Amino acid sequence: MSSPLPTPARPELVCPAGSLRALQLAVDAGADAVYLGLRNATNARNFAGLNFTDPQLSEGVAYAHARGRKVLMALNTFARADDAAPWYRSVDAAVALGADALIVADLAVMAYARRQHPQLRLHLSVQASATSYEAIAFYRDHYGIQRAVLPRVLTLSQVGHVLRHTDVEIEVFGFGSLCVMVEGRCALSSYATGQSPNNAGVCSPPSAVRWQDRPDGVDVRLNKLLIDRYAPDEARGYPTLCKGRFEVNGRRDYALEEPTSLNSLALLPELMRQGVRAIKIEGRQRSPAYVEQVTRVWRQAIDAAAAAPDRFKVQPGWTATLGHLAEGQQHTLGAYDRPWR
Repeated sequence: MSSPLPTPARPELVCPAGSLRALQLAVDAGADAVYLGLRNATNARNFAGLNFTDPQLSEGVAYAHARGRKVLMALNTFARADDAAPWYRSVDAAVALGADALIVADLAVMAYARRQHPQLRLHLSVQASATSYEAIAFYRDHYGIQRAVLPRVLTLSQVGHVLRHTDVEIEVFGFGSLCVMVEGRCALSSYATGQSPNNAGVCSPPSAVRWQDRPDGVDVRLNKLLIDRYAPDEARGYPTLCKGRFEVNGRRDYALEEPTSLNSLALLPELMRQGVRAIKIEGRQRSPAYVEQVTRVWRQAIDAAAAAPDRFKVQPGWTATLGHLAEGQQHTLGAYDRPWR
């Protein structure tokens, strides 16, 4: 008789925290780790009213650590060539305030962190766009990266290929908004707004967003560029150029990417069998209620898959909850499932 297959390791559930309240709710709902950023351009969700002051970060770290959870701090934008000091100061602040790891993309920031704080754990951000095991090996060998977050452009088989050829921990996105670009390489917002999301940390800076009422609805622009037009009673999301509607060959539709969310619950047992070490939930810009509900669903799902991977089934209640919270109330397997490949 053949011996039974080993039970897959339970991956960490890594959840977003755009505020102290979101952090607390994520921890209480079962997150193994939360990720967050400071209130400056060093993180890729630099929205007004979000993120952490130093005292809030200190309180959040204490709250998480008291419950045996981790805090990962995102310094995942690219440092300005003329002034990298804010990024370096943020590295020092993360250490002083007790963060368990940094999520980094910029080589200079990695080098500074490794030189000044060699004990600090470094995770390679999705913003670095490392899609191969060779790229990940480069960051490991030169900067001591211990975990890499894969971009949302790889198929399931490609994720498995990376995992079979690296000893670096691999983290993948499980739920949340998709990015049409190879992350860390987006120039769309720069074209429309004059500000790079890879430096300023916002795809659509509020200063560039224009809502213009019309008799038949509302136009939304980034500066002077019209990117969508809504009917009076149509739901409106936060505008980004990649998810705008444009007329192409006489048809007005989402030309680049639809406003829909990645939902990989159905793939969870396979991701675990392949050896994924962490599942990441996107959404630091979303509400604390969103964070709590998504965290609770994924906690239940990961625990169920770990207990009985061969009998795992996506529960209707999980699908209903995530469907309600998904962008545009639609969800997809994204690049994980590309039959034509």
